[in-house]
This record gives sequence, C-alpha cells and structure tokens, in this order.
Amino acid sequence: MADGNRRALLLGSLAAVAVLAVLFVLVGAGEVVDILSSADPRFVAATMAFALCWLVAWGLMLRTVLGSLDVSIPVHTSVLVYVGAVFANNVTPFGQAGGEPVAALLISKVSECRYETGLAGIASVDVLNVVPSLSLVFVGVGYYATTAAVGDRLGTAVASAVALVGGVVLAIAVVWRYRETLISRLPALVTPWVGRISRGRYDPATLESNLTGRLTRFFDDIERVGTDRWRLSAVVALSLLGWLAQAVALMAAFAAVGHAIPPYVVLFAIPLANLAGATPMPGGLGGIEAAYVALLVPITGIDASAITAAVLVFRGGTYWTPVVLGGIVTSTLGVHTLR
Repeated sequence: MADGNRRALLLGSLAAVAVLAVLFVLVGAGEVVDILSSADPRFVAATMAFALCWLVAWGLMLRTVLGSLDVSIPVHTSVLVYVGAVFANNVTPFGQAGGEPVAALLISKVSECRYETGLAGIASVDVLNVVPSLSLVFVGVGYYATTAAVGDRLGTAVASAVALVGGVVLAIAVVWRYRETLISRLPALVTPWVGRISRGRYDPATLESNLTGRLTRFFDDIERVGTDRWRLSAVVALSLLGWLAQAVALMAAFAAVGHAIPPYVVLFAIPLANLAGATPMPGGLGGIEAAYVALLVPITGIDASAITAAVLVFRGGTYWTPVVLGGIVTSTLGVHTLR
C-alpha cells in the first residue's frame, strides 16, 4: 500500500470516527445503545435480507451491462464481483473513485476480459444508477410536498442533489463530446508523468500507444452499452429494484426499533443521504449516518436517538455486510484495494 493511500485512509477513518463520536454525543449514546439492545431481531434480519437483495439486484445489473460488451459471467460471480466493488467503495476515501478500479480488476480476473472493458462496465452501472435515484427523489419529495411544507433543510438537500448530479452529467457530456481529442492528446500528456514515477521502466512510445489503445477501447465499450436499448432498459429496471430493496431495508430497520416511517420519505432520504458518500471518509462512514439523522429528524418527528439506532441497523446491512463479504471476495481473488 502506498504511503499516500495509507495516509488518506488513516485521515478519512479518523474523520469518520470523529463525526460518529460527535453524532453519538449530540443524540445521546446511552439512549442509542438501549434502543439497539431492545431491537426486534426479526426486523433486523429483514433489514439484512433486503440489503442482500439490493446487492443481488445490482450484481445482476452489472452482469447485464457486461453482457452488452460480450463478457459473460455466471450470476453468482457477478453478484460477488459487485459485492467486491461495494467493499472497495466502503474502505477507500471518496467512494466510487476507489471502487471502480478494483471492480474493473475483479471483472478482468473472473472473465479474462480487458481491464478497460471491466472499467467501462462498472462505470456504466454507477452512472445508470443515477437515473432511478433522481426519479425516486422527485417522486418522494413531490408526494411529501402534498402532505407538508418542504422545509429549508430538505429543499437545500434536493437542490444540492440536483446540482451535483447536473454537474456530473455535464462533465460526462463534455468528456464524451471531446473523447476523440482526449484519445489523441491525453496519452502524450500522461506518459512523461508515468515515466518519472516508474523511473524509466516503460518505453515512452510503447506506453503512449498502449494508453491510446486502452482509451479507444474504453470509449467504444461505453458506446456499445448506451446503444443496446433492450439491455439498457433491463439495467435501469434492476437499478430501480435495488433502490427499492434499500428502501424496504430502511423501513425494516425503523420497525426494528419500534417506529414506522412513511415510504415516500424513505424514497428520497436514501439517495439524498448517500450524497455524503462523496466525502473523504471511507464509504461516507459517519457522514452518511449524520446526514440521515439531520434529514429525518425534522421530517418524521422521531427522536434523534431512535433515528440514529435505526440508521445503524440499516448501515449494518448496506455498509458492514458488503465490507465483510467483499473483503473475503477480494482477498480470495488476490486483489488489493489500496496499493
């Protein structure tokens, strides 16, 4: 593991611990522990089960995307690979930035496809997950607005989500529009830096040619995914199924601590709280929990300690379960998340 990666992981982990500590102090750690100790084990088990349904749905989503790239992997393998990708997201700062390269490596190992093909596959999954999430936010907030006034906090969260997604979409559009320019110029810019880091281990001309070929194949694969309409529809449907499985898991987590939460609130709470996953903390740990509490307390009127307990149960299924299972997967395949 490189020193820079170690330092980033250490600082992110310390920040996560600090945020969680502050959250527990504010909501009352003793009350949270008491609520968790009396949680209904049946609903806790249901939370874990629906979290696994989410992983399966998005694992099948990855398999469908790879199918459009002529990469065939068994169902169980696609699920395990996606679990490995979530593991990488959850243990590296800035989430997807760490998960996608590891997932691409996992895909290339289990299917013997090119690395850039695996990268195109997992990148497509991440981008396509945005469409159903925004739809759920607008549906949930729209219904909520018919029952109560939309407060400043919720309005700010929705506006932030729209702005962030809009920025990402714009960036993707610009990259796609000028992909030919990137293919022709980026390798020449990157090669000298790689040469310095590698201390002359690679021939510059060969390295530049390899980078150009990889970029060309990457963009070609992305185009193939986007033009396969039948598979694209199936991918979006599986993405929506995964989001709904998370929603049911969160409702089960609240039921475990003795509270009910309206389904329409869950629909927009999950995508909005997940925005905190863009923080430097590993997998958004600490930030996402705090975001849920800050968002749900004024909306639901439930005590902050009860919401914190429910969120911890939920994150047990959506954060810690993939960490354990994904750690086993990546270790078994000999893939390291941080180098």
